[in-house]
Amino acid sequence: MRCFVTGASGFIGANLVHALVARGHSVRALLRPGADLRGLAGAGFETVRGDLTDGVSALARAMAGCDWCFHVAASYALWLPDYAPMFRANVDGTRDLLTAAHQAGCSRIVYTSTVGCIGLPRPGPDGVTRPTDETTPVDEGQMSNPYKLSKWRAEVVARDLAAAGLPIVLVHPSAPIGPRDVKPTPTGQVIVDFLRRKMPAYLDTGLNWVHVRDVAEGHVLAAERGRPGERYILGHAEGNWTMKEALDTLSELTGLPAPGFRVPHAVALGAAHVDEWLARWTGKPPKAPLAGVRMARYKMWFSPAKAIRELGLPQTPPRQAMAEAIDWFRAHGHAP
Repeated sequence: MRCFVTGASGFIGANLVHALVARGHSVRALLRPGADLRGLAGAGFETVRGDLTDGVSALARAMAGCDWCFHVAASYALWLPDYAPMFRANVDGTRDLLTAAHQAGCSRIVYTSTVGCIGLPRPGPDGVTRPTDETTPVDEGQMSNPYKLSKWRAEVVARDLAAAGLPIVLVHPSAPIGPRDVKPTPTGQVIVDFLRRKMPAYLDTGLNWVHVRDVAEGHVLAAERGRPGERYILGHAEGNWTMKEALDTLSELTGLPAPGFRVPHAVALGAAHVDEWLARWTGKPPKAPLAGVRMARYKMWFSPAKAIRELGLPQTPPRQAMAEAIDWFRAHGHAP
C-alpha cells in the first residue's frame, strides 16, 4: 500500500514508518522544514514538506494517490504560555487532515489518539484499582489539562467523521518505550533520568508500559483489520505497573539503585504550583508541570484486550521493552 504518515519524525511515527517499510509498503511522510530525522535513519520514504495547518486542499494534494493515511502528529506539551496553537494543530488540524484523506480517496484512515481520552481507573470499594477499557464512560469534563482537552476534542472530530461514513479507525497508545526515542518522550525521560541518577524520589502513580514496536505494529494492524469508528487501546496486558515496580525493574536491569523515597502528592502539587508561577515570570517551561502532577494522582492502567482480540496486537514483555530502551539510550548518548 501507499501510506501517508503525519508525525513521522516523532517516537511512534518513526517506528511506524520503519514497520510499514519492513512490511513492503511505501511511505510518504509529511514533515515540517527542520524536522529531526534521526529516528527515521535507515528507512526509505518520500518526503512532503508541510504542516497540519496548511488547509484541506494542500493536505489532499500532499496525499494524492495514497491508499492509507496514518495521522500520528500532535502538538504535545503539559505547559505552554499560550495554548491556542496547540488547539489549532490538534483539533482544527485533525479535522482538516482527516477530511483531506477522505477527499484524496484513502481507503483506511488511522487516527492516533491517546489513553488520556479513555476513562481513568479509580479504586473500587475494595481499594483495588482495576484497568479500564474502551467502554469506560468518559466526557470532556474529565480532561484535566489543555493537552488532554485538545486531544479529546480532536477525537470527537474523528468519531463524528467516522459516524458520517469516513473509514477512520482510532488507536490509543498507552506509555510506549523502546528504540528511536530521540527527544526523548516523557516516558523515555523516566528511564534517562534513572540512568543518569537524577531521580532521587518518585510519585505513587502507575502506567501501562508497552513496547513502541508493538504500538507501531498496532497502527498497521488497525489499517488492515480495524473496524471504522472503533477505538483500540494499544498497550500490554501485563504492563500495568506502579512507578515503584517500574523503577525496581530498571534497577534489576541496570544494577543501579532504585529511589526509595516516595513524594507525597500534596508536596508535589505544592511544588508544581510554585514552579508554574515562576514559569509565568521567566517564560521557561516548569520542570514539574502542574498538569503532570495532577495526572499522577491516578494509576493510568488500561486493558488492551480488544486490540489483542480483534487486531492481533503483539505483546512484547515490558521488561524486554525497558531493556531495549536502556540499550538505545546508552548507545545514542542519552546516558552513560
